[in-house]
This record gives sequence, structure tokens and C-alpha cells, in this order.
Amino acid sequence: MKGLRIAQVSPLYESVPPKLYGGTERVVSFLTEELVTQRHDVTLFASGDSITTARLVPVCEKALRLNDECVDQVANHIAMLQMVMNEIENFDVIHYHIDYLHYPLSKKYPFPHVTTLHGRLNIYDLKVLYQLFDDMPVISISQAQRSPLPWLNWVGNVYHGLPLTLFEPNYREGKYLAFLGRVSPEKGLDRAIEIAISSGIQLKIAAKIDNADKTYFEQHIKHLLDHPLIDFVGEIGEHEKQEFLSNAIVLLFPIDWPEPFGLVMTEAMACGTPVIAYSNGSVPEIIEHGKNGFIVENQEQAIKAVQNISLLDRQVCRTIFEERFSSQRMAKEYVSIYENVIGFNGKRKNIKPIEV
Repeated sequence: MKGLRIAQVSPLYESVPPKLYGGTERVVSFLTEELVTQRHDVTLFASGDSITTARLVPVCEKALRLNDECVDQVANHIAMLQMVMNEIENFDVIHYHIDYLHYPLSKKYPFPHVTTLHGRLNIYDLKVLYQLFDDMPVISISQAQRSPLPWLNWVGNVYHGLPLTLFEPNYREGKYLAFLGRVSPEKGLDRAIEIAISSGIQLKIAAKIDNADKTYFEQHIKHLLDHPLIDFVGEIGEHEKQEFLSNAIVLLFPIDWPEPFGLVMTEAMACGTPVIAYSNGSVPEIIEHGKNGFIVENQEQAIKAVQNISLLDRQVCRTIFEERFSSQRMAKEYVSIYENVIGFNGKRKNIKPIEV
């Protein structure tokens, strides 16, 4: 059977893959490259500074988040939607990663498409929106993500995956505790700092500070960084994660929100590094308690977990990653969903370009 003609529509805030932080764009990259490897015909709609083996349609010259010349980010995304519509006859299926921006078009002009929802859904405004667009075929990234809106048109659940060669595992004992992510209330950096200080072990923090979180950082986090056990590294890129994660004793993931997935947990596992995580959102689906990490409910349990981290086998962490969170598995599951959505039977659908 011939490969599918697939459009991947990425957010434009970061390049694909991102130069620094950018979970969604990173997943789009892993998926796109693996689909190409599996001999599908893939077109990627993304920023012009993206790097891919697929056919790239550059919507804007460079990613928007760090582009000081960009005033209206929404305008670029609307332009991208028109670019997708202009080429719709070239695809069997369109895979959106831009939340609900395309819904009015997709509702008015039927063509095979799916949307992976990458964010939280426990927002009142989303309930109002989805009451109007409850027929949109959507894909979750964890079963927990679905809980606020279980009645949506869920057509699949696909856990994120990483290339097996992206990180090399380190099975030697780590040197410090690690925190990797964003500086924001829901990510629990303050909790991680408390756990490290109480455990008497150095904590290295590789974290991005969004403009929206600068006030939180100044008021609640900055003064905590003065402790001698705390080392604030700042935002790091993909090429720096190998050393940062593989040399850690454990990744601290003390979240205080319903995390939809938590890609950093799988990145740590790929390096052979276990995870200590609070039991929120997707955590019980990703972490197998006592195997690739510990799931805890409070600071006391987290400190005890740090003390017992030597009970976990770093090789088991890597094995679970390979079995459950590879990009090969992710791509195959998405292809199965694509085929179900379009009713693929080996014949191409004749879809006319849409003029809006």
C-alpha cells in the first residue's frame, strides 16, 4: 500500500524542531521525521527556520516567540490556514497541532483531518467553544487530559514518542537532582527547591521564563535561588539535554496542575534517569511506580523517594521508554487513526482546493 499524503500543521511560535523550549513543536518534529522514514509523503507547515526531511511550507521567515518584529502572531496563523486550504487537493489527511483555530473552516468545508490537543482542557471557555464544535475529530495525549471534556469526538489517544537514538542512556549513578521545564506556578519549581534543600542534595534548574511568568519568578522564585544547593542554569536547548538529564540522580516533576502529558518525563527515562512526580494529570499513565520512578502526594513522600531512588534500576527506565514512548510507535498509532478517519482503502480521494 502506498504511503499517505499527510499535512502536518504546526504552531509558529517555535521552529520545528525548536531551538530552545517548545514541547508541541518538538513532538511535531519527531512525528514528521518518523512519518517520512515510514515512507509517507509529508508536508510540514511551519516557520521558515524549521529543519525537516519533509516538504516544508514556510509560513513566516522565523519562529514568532523570539521574533521582536512580530506584532500580531494570530495573523501568521490565519495566513497559514489559507496556505493549507490552497493545497488541500495534495493531501489525504491534515493533522493540526494548533488547537481550535481551524475549526470554523473544518466545519464548513469537510475534508479528512484530525487535531491533537496538546494543552489543558479544564478551562471554561473551551467548554463553551466545544459545545459548538463537538464534532471535530480530536486526539488526546493522555486519558487524563480528556476528563474535563469526555464527550468530545475523541478518535484516538496517542502518547508522545521520542526517537530511540535521540538520547543515550547513562546507567551510572547521577550527581544532582534535576528540574527541567518552565518557571510557572503549575510546574512546582518552588516544591522542587524545597525537596532538594530538605534532602541536602544539589538541584540544577534548566527552566524557561515566559513573559507571562516573570512576575511570578520575581516574587516567588528568585529569592529561593540564593541557597548554595540551588543552581539555576536557565533555558537549554535539545543538544544540552543529554548531559543535563543523563547525569542527574532523578528528575523532579512536582507539578500542581493536570499535566496533559509531560514530555520531559520520557526524555529523562530515555537517559536512564528515573522520575519523582506528583500524582496529577498524566503522571500515573507515564510513571510506573517503583519501576521508572516514584509517584508521590506531598513533600514528605518526595523526600523519602529521593532517599530511596537507588532502589530503581536505570536500565529499567530506559527499557520502559523504548517499549512505550518511541517515535516509531507514536507514528504508527497516528497512521492507524489517519486511515480510520479518512476510510482509506488504497484509493486517493478527489478533493478540490478550497477558496475562502
